[in-house]
Amino acid sequence: MRMTQSKTEKISMSPAIRHRRKKINWLPYQFLLPTIILLLLINLYPFITGLIYSVREGSLIQLEDFVGLDNYLKLLQMPEFWNALQFSFLFGLFGVAGSYLIGLVLAVLLNKDVWGKGFFRVALLVPWIIPSVVSIVGWRWMIGDQHGLLNQFIGLMGMDPVNFLGTENGAIFSVILIKIWRSFPFMMVTILASLQTINSDLYEAAKIDGAGRWACFRYITLPSIKMISIICCILMTIWCFNDFDTIWLLTQGGPVNATENLIILAYKYTFTKSDVGIGSAVSIVSLIILMILAIIMLKFQEKE
Repeated sequence: MRMTQSKTEKISMSPAIRHRRKKINWLPYQFLLPTIILLLLINLYPFITGLIYSVREGSLIQLEDFVGLDNYLKLLQMPEFWNALQFSFLFGLFGVAGSYLIGLVLAVLLNKDVWGKGFFRVALLVPWIIPSVVSIVGWRWMIGDQHGLLNQFIGLMGMDPVNFLGTENGAIFSVILIKIWRSFPFMMVTILASLQTINSDLYEAAKIDGAGRWACFRYITLPSIKMISIICCILMTIWCFNDFDTIWLLTQGGPVNATENLIILAYKYTFTKSDVGIGSAVSIVSLIILMILAIIMLKFQEKE
């Protein structure tokens, strides 16, 4: 009778109960543990350190008293911060828009059967491949002063030299232009890869229905590359906000802080003015902005 009862209990045991009694296999987690520790050291430790610095006074050598949110309140009252925030958005807006438009045009052209397509695909990647120090120093040599290569060419045409980096508007224009030059190859390659996934039958059907080139581009090409374009623009915006080398090597934030973004401002306060509290506060604010953009990017990826 007992044996029959035990057999009945085994048969009637639900799969959920049997699943609970299974032992957990910890081996995969043990393999992942070194990677998790490394990620925590690389990402979490600098973030916590910067957060601690942002609520204290002092320098990197000697931290002083805890001040709470005073550094953030001071930051909101600083004209330098609002100027850097404004330029960061300006730099990101025009940098992304310019690089996207140039990348889109070149991607559409290279997607067609044109002469030398393979050569141009490689040649147009040069601004993206060259190390930033080499390319930006080269640009500075060309436009840095009145004896630069570009001003010499302007002089041959009988015009006065242009002080590209010595005036506020000239420096802003030059920095944004060079950022576009460095960034458009990424847009071009990404959009070109997306264009090659579009079914050619859609274009043939549209032509049979009497659609022209502009109609095909508007109603087939643009909707097909919409999601990848949004993601590329958000990524490029993050990179523009986080760009240090382009601005620092060209103008160091000048003249008169005209080209100073949030990253340059944080660097100056942390290492030049030895005010690690304000510098870290600027970095945390920048991080919050970048996190918001990253969340938006992830939302679009989920929708795709």
